[in-house]
Amino acid sequence: MKKIVLITLISYVGFSQNNPNSGYWQQHVDYKMAVEMNVESYKYKGTQELIYSNNSVDTLRKVYFHLYNNAFQPGSAMDARLQTISDPDKRMVRTFKKANEQVTESRISTLKPDEIGYLNIDNFKQNGKNCKTKVVGTVLEVVLSEVILPKSSTKFTLDFEGQVPLQIRRSGRNSSENVALSMAQWYPKIAEYDFEGWHADPYIAREFHGVWGNFDIKITLDKNYTVGGTGYLQNKNEIGHGYEDQGVVVNYPKKTKNLTWHFIAPNVHDFTWAADNEYIHDKIIGENDTELHFLYKNKAENIENWKKLQPKTAELLAFYNKNVGTYPYKQYSVIQGGDGGMEYGMCTLITGNRSYGSLIGVTAHEFAHSWFQFLLASNESKHEWMDEGFTSYISDLAMEQIMPPKEKEVHPFVDAYKGYIYLAKSGKEQPLSTHADRFDYNMAYSIGAYNKGEVFLAQLGYIIGQENLDKTIKKYFKDFVFTHPTPNDIKRTAERVSGANLDWYLVDFTQTTNTIDYGIKNVTVDGKCAKVTMERLGRMPMPLDVMVTYEDGSKESYYIPNTLMRFEKENPFQGIQRTTLEAWDWAMPTFTFETNKNNSKIKSIVIDPLGLMADINKENNIFE
Repeated sequence: MKKIVLITLISYVGFSQNNPNSGYWQQHVDYKMAVEMNVESYKYKGTQELIYSNNSVDTLRKVYFHLYNNAFQPGSAMDARLQTISDPDKRMVRTFKKANEQVTESRISTLKPDEIGYLNIDNFKQNGKNCKTKVVGTVLEVVLSEVILPKSSTKFTLDFEGQVPLQIRRSGRNSSENVALSMAQWYPKIAEYDFEGWHADPYIAREFHGVWGNFDIKITLDKNYTVGGTGYLQNKNEIGHGYEDQGVVVNYPKKTKNLTWHFIAPNVHDFTWAADNEYIHDKIIGENDTELHFLYKNKAENIENWKKLQPKTAELLAFYNKNVGTYPYKQYSVIQGGDGGMEYGMCTLITGNRSYGSLIGVTAHEFAHSWFQFLLASNESKHEWMDEGFTSYISDLAMEQIMPPKEKEVHPFVDAYKGYIYLAKSGKEQPLSTHADRFDYNMAYSIGAYNKGEVFLAQLGYIIGQENLDKTIKKYFKDFVFTHPTPNDIKRTAERVSGANLDWYLVDFTQTTNTIDYGIKNVTVDGKCAKVTMERLGRMPMPLDVMVTYEDGSKESYYIPNTLMRFEKENPFQGIQRTTLEAWDWAMPTFTFETNKNNSKIKSIVIDPLGLMADINKENNIFE
């Protein structure tokens, strides 16, 4: 017990808010909850005490809580969305033939009363006084009994009763892999209030946004169930289940039916847990004495892959520590549960019946989310590309190192570029600034968030240079860890590191569907030199790398700056002479330059030889 308390205290001391934006503030919460779970009926009851600190300059008269479980009821907004979008999430629907027609049916629409999810609130009080409440779908609206003044705190208390729905999306009971309880978004969670106001979004499909704070959670359930999740277990020698200190034997009294698991999670913005009576629990120690826990079903065909996953997870931890920033907590849990892969505080829920490579891949992605979204807590509903795209970028780099491919691609982001270019040509793309719930197609959301978001970073390396990008990522983490960064923050960080002006890049690539398309229009020999004329066919401006290869095998590169950047990047081609030309102004449709080598026959001219510019038509980038 003493050792655990010490770790927790150290963890509190190590966390600090260090956002460089002048006047930045964020709200703070301290949750204290006790919940009792009936593993037979899948119903649970709990109490919540919440200290809410208003660090804003505003006086608050209302607050809002998320009741995510309410989405899993027939007729909910999530149910309606599944029935109206043209490409619903396949995990959330069932398809069958009816009267020789293919019918797609929302799985939520057929849930019975004992299969739905719900979260009911009772006895809501502020500082001991009753408050007026109203439930609207997945949001609880609360009219305060007294205003919360700027720079002051208040206490909320409430009782809640919930039912765990059948596994439909992320959270739920009895998943497709028969995991009993995947407890994500299970409690009344206060909505975020920031410089933009309240973010009381209904739960329809997408991601989340939460208030930073401390959680003190007690979970009581059947003693045969093993629990894993967010936070540090405080009573491990009373619990056992693989958590106890080495050499300690845990003996439960014969009449003990339930155990109470006590977790403390400092400075997080969510609390998630999972439980099953067939979990195997393994633990290894990673870099910086970080405990890495693995909880997975006792299924013979999967055990070997889960054992092999463990040292690779330690390698991932070391990679992200080195290339982003040091993981500040002392534990992380990889837990079989959920319906695919989803990141949470100090843990992830992933499906576990996978091949070895797939298991490593999903863990690499979800673990990387601990940096991009959990520690750099951007608003996933409004800026989904920041967490999914940046996570995809860094996890692809990690996979290239710890699981090198048999045939190495030009760069590890090739598939992301292919996905984005497909979307850009499909006619279904929407700007990355689109709210995650407002995409017309799930396909457009997924490719935009994951692929185009990844291309944003990879292409930024092309624009300012890879070394500057690497420094930008580390500085971004250092400056904005434990805060809520926005798109402007990654842009300004890159500007501070490189000295380039990058507003044009953020605007064109994330707030519009403008595309990049440059081509070699004409090459003529004028006397002793070749004259190369290029054209801009897309709306989006870019700086250009052009590589000229001669028949004698020699090469030379030409760099054409983008006027809007007021910047010249370092030569990325070691050992190849580079000539920097005058900048190409966006308003000019063509640009002409002459090659340096006299009387030398040209073999080829290539725009962007490294393949890091997201040009949607590569065919006109090459002259042979």
